[in-house]
Amino acid sequence: MRKLLMSLLMAGSLLAGGIGAALADDASAPAAASAAASDTTASAPAPDASAPAAASATPDAATAGTANAAASAPADASAAAAAAPAAPTAPFSVDSSKINSGDTAWMLTSTALVLFMTIPGLALFYGGMVRKKNVLATLMQSFAITCVITIVWGVVGYSLAFTPGGSFIGGFSRVFMSGMNYIKGDKATTLTVSHLAPTIPETVYFVYQMTFAIITPALITGAFADRMKFSAMLVFMTLWSIIVYSPIAHMVWEPTGWLATAGILDFAGGTVVHINAGIAGLVCCLVLGKRVGYGKEAMAPHNLTLTLIGGAMLWVGWFGFNAGSAVAADGRAGFAMFATQIATAAAALAWMFAEWAAKGKPSVLGIVSGAVAGLVAITPASGFVGMTGSLVIGIVAGVVCFWSATWLKHKLGYDDSLDAFGVHCIGGIVGALLTGVFAVKDIGGADGSIVLQAKGVLTTLVYSGVVSYILLKIIDMVMGIRVTEEEEREGLDVSLHGEHVE
Repeated sequence: MRKLLMSLLMAGSLLAGGIGAALADDASAPAAASAAASDTTASAPAPDASAPAAASATPDAATAGTANAAASAPADASAAAAAAPAAPTAPFSVDSSKINSGDTAWMLTSTALVLFMTIPGLALFYGGMVRKKNVLATLMQSFAITCVITIVWGVVGYSLAFTPGGSFIGGFSRVFMSGMNYIKGDKATTLTVSHLAPTIPETVYFVYQMTFAIITPALITGAFADRMKFSAMLVFMTLWSIIVYSPIAHMVWEPTGWLATAGILDFAGGTVVHINAGIAGLVCCLVLGKRVGYGKEAMAPHNLTLTLIGGAMLWVGWFGFNAGSAVAADGRAGFAMFATQIATAAAALAWMFAEWAAKGKPSVLGIVSGAVAGLVAITPASGFVGMTGSLVIGIVAGVVCFWSATWLKHKLGYDDSLDAFGVHCIGGIVGALLTGVFAVKDIGGADGSIVLQAKGVLTTLVYSGVVSYILLKIIDMVMGIRVTEEEEREGLDVSLHGEHVE
């Protein structure tokens, strides 16, 4: 195992060196792309004054002849370019009058909705699917992760993810929220805003993105349910959030990020959240090994009522996840909301009918799992697709995720306890790739490319998978990551927390 670990470290070093050399050869392209990306994320500081001037000059140009018109056009364009102020590329201060109250109210609401997805939504969804002796431990994982990542995000996570830095990681200008302020004066009030969300206070954007950072590692717990030490889980999630989540978020969502400059489309987290968490979950369940008695003993969900309630909460909260990613109360948020609803319903029905055909009966667990698969798959596409794309993505996700959670898992023999990989990674891949097929430029302002989307998928799979493996092996060598067989048979509620459900 040590030889394998050393091989992975060497491979990672070679990969990083190769990427660095490639970026050095093409340094001008990211700069130009990041400038374009910044223009799409920050509001223009002043209206374009060149348009009226150009319009008034048109009659004179016409009478002077086509040669004069052709000569004056570049001059007008260059003058307009010189007059237009550059879009901000880092958080900056504004007068409070620049804050849009409607956008702020929507983002406060979206933030609460996304937090609602983890506690209580995901906690109940996962808690109902485990055996009774592990339900409190499963709920505890989601709750504790919420607390831990809240602190990690405030200390360093947000700064590494959403401030300018390199192509792969941000800077340290917002460590401990340094520089993020609200200054109330006698005559004027100033506050900071993010260059990615210039119409709302930076504090609101900070907490909104924190809720994404919270739910992503919480999703991983579904893959190793029933067998990981609580202490090891806390250490892994802390390190994973800093070393894996923040760099992926920076690469995809920060305009200077490597995947952002390449043109990868991920509206609300198909790569950053779902593929990222799903592949880490697969690595976790492979490193930990199968549950005691897996394949020999019955491990049916103890309370599907909790699972259905949790799944319904996820559905409701997901509107904050997807529609909130517009970072404005506008038409694109409306498109993201309707796309989310359509795809989720389609995926739930697709899974239900696939299961009905394969097993003879549609199940409650099946339809709610299908709904989550649809929510996952539409996440990267929600701000880019219309009705057709939403419907197709939902149907494909429902069928493919049913296949991955049943046939594929059985065929390959891994113990993905609650199908975190089968639903989140596979569903995220389906959604990310189909975003490249169905993206509508009139909605999202960008054409899709399945090749570029595949680049984002592969980067996330390799980086998250390799680093997650290295972290797990180091933690295992230092403190151990799996409970003993006796503790597992007794149940994690009693053995780890000294409690149980009557």
